[in-house]
Amino acid sequence: MTSQHAILTAEAHRDLRILTERDAGLGDAQMCCITVPSEFRAVQSEYPILFRLNDTRDRFTALAMFGFENGENLYLDGGRWDARYRPLAMDIQPFLIGGGPDDDDAKQVHVDLASPRIAAGDAGIRVFDEMGQPTPYLERIAEQLGALDEGYRGSADFFAALQRHDLLEPFTLEVTLNDGSTNRLVGFHIIDEDRLAELDGAALAELNANEHLLPIYMAIASLAHLGDLVARRNRRLARG
Repeated sequence: MTSQHAILTAEAHRDLRILTERDAGLGDAQMCCITVPSEFRAVQSEYPILFRLNDTRDRFTALAMFGFENGENLYLDGGRWDARYRPLAMDIQPFLIGGGPDDDDAKQVHVDLASPRIAAGDAGIRVFDEMGQPTPYLERIAEQLGALDEGYRGSADFFAALQRHDLLEPFTLEVTLNDGSTNRLVGFHIIDEDRLAELDGAALAELNANEHLLPIYMAIASLAHLGDLVARRNRRLARG
C-alpha cells in the first residue's frame, strides 16, 4: 500500500478518527518492528530482541520479534494483542515523526492518511476535540513519538559501542514444530555473551557510564522469549 504522509494539523484534520483495535487488516500482521535501547527494558518482558544490519550493511537496527516469517504476528489473537506491552513503533501507527531521524530541526507529527487505521464516520477515536485541541489520545501519541525519536537518536552510540567491543555475533534459529515443519530465523545478530564476559573492568565501566550496559543485558534476557514464539506457533498450528 502506498503511504500518504501529511503534517497533522487541527485545521486539516479536525474530524480525523483512528481505529485503535489490533488486527491484521489494520497493519498489525508484521513479523517484527524496530525498537530502541531505551525501550529494551519494557520490550524484553514480552518479546525476543534481535539485531540486523541494514541493506547497506553500515548500521544495525534492533528488532522486537513477533513471528518467524513475513506477515506473521503470533501476538495477534482474535482481534487483540496478546501481550502486556506493545513496542512504540507499533503503538504509534498511523503517526510518525516528520523529517529524518538525524535531523536537529524541530519535529512535527505526521499521519499516514492511506493507513487502514484511518476511520470513517463516527468510528474510532478522535485526534482533535470539537475546539481543535489535541485529545488525550493524541497527547499520548505525541509523547510516544518523542520517546521513539529520542531513543533512535541515542541508539547510534549504543551500536557503535557494540561494534567497538565486538559484542554482536551472527545468529540463526531453526526449530522443528509439533507438526514436523521447520521454522527458521536467519540473518540476525545477538549479543555475544562470551565476548561480554571477557571484557575488562574498564570496558564494562565505560559501557555502564554511557548507559549501554543495561540494554545489553535486557537484550540477552529477551532471548528467553524465543521459546515463547515457538509455543505460540505450535498453539496456532493446533488450532488449525
